[in-house]
Amino acid sequence: MSELSITKYFPFTRVKIIKQNVHHKDASSALIYIEPDMRYSPLCHKCASKAATVHSKNHIRLIRDLNIANAQVFLQLSYRKIWCDECGGVRVEQMTFVDVGQRVTNRLARYIHDLCKMLTVKDVAKHLDIDPKTVKDIDKSFLEKSFGKDSFDDLRVLMIDEIAVHRGHRYMTVVADYFSGRVVWMGHDRNKQTLDAFFKNLANSQKRAIEAVAMDMWEPYINRVNYHCPDAKIVFDFFHVVQGFNRVIDYVRRSEYLKARGEDRKVLKGSRYLLLKNGSNLNDEQRNRLAKLLEFNRTLSSIYILKDQLKLLYYYSERRQVKQALDDWCMMAAQIDHSAVRAFAKRLRYFEYGIVNHADYPIGTSMLEGINNKIKVIKRKSYGFHDDRYFILKVKQACVA
Repeated sequence: MSELSITKYFPFTRVKIIKQNVHHKDASSALIYIEPDMRYSPLCHKCASKAATVHSKNHIRLIRDLNIANAQVFLQLSYRKIWCDECGGVRVEQMTFVDVGQRVTNRLARYIHDLCKMLTVKDVAKHLDIDPKTVKDIDKSFLEKSFGKDSFDDLRVLMIDEIAVHRGHRYMTVVADYFSGRVVWMGHDRNKQTLDAFFKNLANSQKRAIEAVAMDMWEPYINRVNYHCPDAKIVFDFFHVVQGFNRVIDYVRRSEYLKARGEDRKVLKGSRYLLLKNGSNLNDEQRNRLAKLLEFNRTLSSIYILKDQLKLLYYYSERRQVKQALDDWCMMAAQIDHSAVRAFAKRLRYFEYGIVNHADYPIGTSMLEGINNKIKVIKRKSYGFHDDRYFILKVKQACVA
């Protein structure tokens, strides 16, 4: 009659199981004793060459393995130290199922990494009853292998934007490939030195290959792109242009509210999102209220028309048409006697080249906004990251998942 064997659950080579102990009270844990199989010559863990001699025996390590059902499994591994002629020194013998210095088996490490794709470090640590720092270190080591090395090959069109990573206006700059959506690089802050650090990684031929860069109207970014890639066309993102004018709309609305009295104030009160939302996103009640507001206030009516006309700057595919649309918009804006409107029109004129360039390269940073949303989810799930390197690796992983 055959006996039950646990060896099939431990398909490790060059070692053998000699005995096992189970916590009999509730079978919550098991200890498996493993030692080298003497039929095989020990190998150096560093160069994998056969050992010339055995330096010492019976060294013990306790290693955590995958659970079996509800039982935590620990391996008590007896191993040897050897003299390696190739390395010229004493080395630990190679084990195929656990790395030197690691306290979990390779298969458990892989399982932890897979769990970390869906769960937080805290949740994985609680699930497996392992120190959260160990879980993070294991996940980080896998991420370093997959995403640790930045690749700057075949870059032609880039997107650059900043993300808020900590409270107190602490930012990181994200550089992504427009065509693949791949996060190419992330760096601290959003100043000139940040982009200098990025371009330092690129060879001159790689810089010359960059044709266009989509970004916000942020001077430090503009300055460094012009310096490092003088032939690249800068394209200002449509979303950021509209977002900037939305702030003007809100500023004008508040100014009109402060000037209004009595019933006029009631019409203006609570009208912020009526003016900022796209007309197609309003329900019938909101449309009726907006119509009443625009009929009542001439300044806001003109501002609302300018908002729709602003979108035409990114509609045309010829530079001449974009230039004409910008001229028309600035001429209409000049009719509104408000400092915020004049300042915005002046800003558009100053950055005219980046708006007109959209006709040649109809690109933007909308994909980066999607990446930004993923980053917010990562931060929210983990209650922030103290290890910025780990955070960068998690962002890169999320953007290819």
